Amino acid sequence: MHDRGQILELSVAECRDLLGTDVVGRVAFVTPFGPRIVPVNFALVGDALEFRTTPDAELAVYGPGTEVAFEVDHLDGERLRGWSVVAHGVCERVASPRSQVPAQGGADPHPWAGGERRVLLRLAWRELTGRRVGGTHWPHPVVSGRGRSY
Repeated sequence: MHDRGQILELSVAECRDLLGTDVVGRVAFVTPFGPRIVPVNFALVGDALEFRTTPDAELAVYGPGTEVAFEVDHLDGERLRGWSVVAHGVCERVASPRSQVPAQGGADPHPWAGGERRVLLRLAWRELTGRRVGGTHWPHPVVSGRGRSY
């Protein structure tokens, strides 16, 4: 029997660890045409997330200088469990091609989508929260998108 009703709040350290287990998340932002949510490849850089996009993308046009939300999650439908981490803060355009602090693992966010993605955006979170659901016997953290566990 699954203990499906239990929702556990994650510490900031656990959230940070889980951010390091994947490379794809979603950014939510507002445009004059309404809210948008777009998938991005990201890199964890210190206490911030970085992602690349094209100069004419809505995210590059309407994201910088505004409040955005970022989410990454892992869901296991077979075992009825999952986790979610959400970061909130102001999105900024990075003027230099590389941030001062190297990305975790030394990697730049490498977009899976084609095209030249020259615009580097950074989200230094002011709030980082997370939750997991699925019972007390679920190991945390878990192996996720990068195939490693923390």
